[in-house]
Amino acid sequence: MDSNSVLDFFKEITLVPRESGHEEPITGFLRKFAADRGLECRVDKIGNVLIIKEAAPGKENTPTIVLQSHQDMVCEKVGGYEHDFRKDPIKYEIEDGWMIARNTTLGADDGIGIAAELALLESDLPTGRLECLFTISEETGMDGANALEEGFFDGKILINLDSEDEGQLFVGCAGGVDTIATFAIERENRRRGYRGLRLSIGGAIGGHSGDDINKERCNTLMQLARFLYTQLQYDWQLVSIKGGNKPNAIAREAEAVIAVPAGEMEDMKADFAEFGRILSSEFAVSDPDVKVSCEEVSFKEKPFTEELTVRLVTALNACPHGVAAMSMDIPGLVETSTNLASVKEEGEVVKVVTSQRSSVTSELHAMAQKVEAVFLLAGADAEHVQEYPGWKPNMDSAILAKSVESYRRLFGTDPEVKAIHAGLECGLFLQKFPDLDMISFGPTLRGVHAPGEKLELASLDKFVALLKDIVTTL
Repeated sequence: MDSNSVLDFFKEITLVPRESGHEEPITGFLRKFAADRGLECRVDKIGNVLIIKEAAPGKENTPTIVLQSHQDMVCEKVGGYEHDFRKDPIKYEIEDGWMIARNTTLGADDGIGIAAELALLESDLPTGRLECLFTISEETGMDGANALEEGFFDGKILINLDSEDEGQLFVGCAGGVDTIATFAIERENRRRGYRGLRLSIGGAIGGHSGDDINKERCNTLMQLARFLYTQLQYDWQLVSIKGGNKPNAIAREAEAVIAVPAGEMEDMKADFAEFGRILSSEFAVSDPDVKVSCEEVSFKEKPFTEELTVRLVTALNACPHGVAAMSMDIPGLVETSTNLASVKEEGEVVKVVTSQRSSVTSELHAMAQKVEAVFLLAGADAEHVQEYPGWKPNMDSAILAKSVESYRRLFGTDPEVKAIHAGLECGLFLQKFPDLDMISFGPTLRGVHAPGEKLELASLDKFVALLKDIVTTL
């Protein structure tokens, strides 16, 4: 096993569709991998896969290690780019030491973890018993981890391969919950002499709503609501509004179609262009490619009522977004945050999805309730879904001590031991299997959950070396 074999497996994985909730192709790929190599393979009723490799001769008394990654990936693409994640392979390039997908997500989160497990399973390394666990739908609610049943695996040591910064060992993560608000759609006739205008904000970096929430990037939905709120004093009608996509991604694109009196069309265009210049100035450092555009459009649907427009736009503008609190215990760690993730029409409602994260359960609930309160005041319905627990750090962990020792011996320096603001399945594992001793690490990834996601190949070398050392010398 080396980084080349891991990369080769990952290249195979980029050919396999694995959108969250539609993991059947990658589940079949894993089952075939095990069958072709005569390895025991278990698949539970929800679709989690466990492939087992028995201990090498002389390693029978070594503790079993559970290696874990998730089967699914976040499927995001540049607006207008033709790509069907249900069937098309991921297109990537190797450039300046990085593997990168230009127009889509790469899926190294967490395809590189899958690849590392497969390379280990195929290798002849002298290891103890390995139980390689591949969960489903981590990105949309940790459904696989949540549905794990007692006895599906036996090991008491678990290494999660879903982290994104080489040189860092993670021993804790935030918990999270999604808060969803719905507005019943009420419509009225288009006023005489009103013409359609599409307002769009795009070009934003976006990114992971946990790892990147403190990077001051532009949330295009939040900014679109900001502009529309400034225009409520004028005479126009809201026809539609949409933006964002996944709960765990920062909105990169947003647009609204409005109906404007013909005589005021140029004034609205000028106001939006000026707003674009404001955004360019405010995000010149953190998100320099943010841009606005507007074009006249035709439309057939009736606009929203004025009363609904005011309630919806006001609530979106008031909805909190970003870092709410930093940890007082771990310098630099975001403790609590919230993300205004997406807005879309679904049937007869406008659905607003937000996500909250915190290392402190009480603060998580308080932030979710604050978001809920904004939408309840605006006359919407609100509910909390997909809650998952955090992972409390255990600084006395035996696998942590072993990992630090291996890293120091291999690379001549100490790794950073950290908690992460993103969610990991480890919190759910610990809730279900309280005797687990866990750690998480991985190679360096950048831009996860957004087009342009990339994997640093030099960090892959170190990641593979560390993983090999731990599983062969434990």
